[in-house]
Amino acid sequence: MAYKITDGCIGCGACEGTCPVGAISNDGSVCVIDADTCIECGACAGACPTDSIKLD
Repeated sequence: MAYKITDGCIGCGACEGTCPVGAISNDGSVCVIDADTCIECGACAGACPTDSIKLD
């Protein structure tokens, strides 16, 4: 399983700063999780103000 950012993402970057392994980047409009780097800690999901990060 991996965390996935859904269509509700507004690209605010709140999740980026909470990721302990730097698995999240912003492509200019939305954030993207690198599934190969993600350690599935859930920190990003807790930080997302739009609840747009889900365990897939």
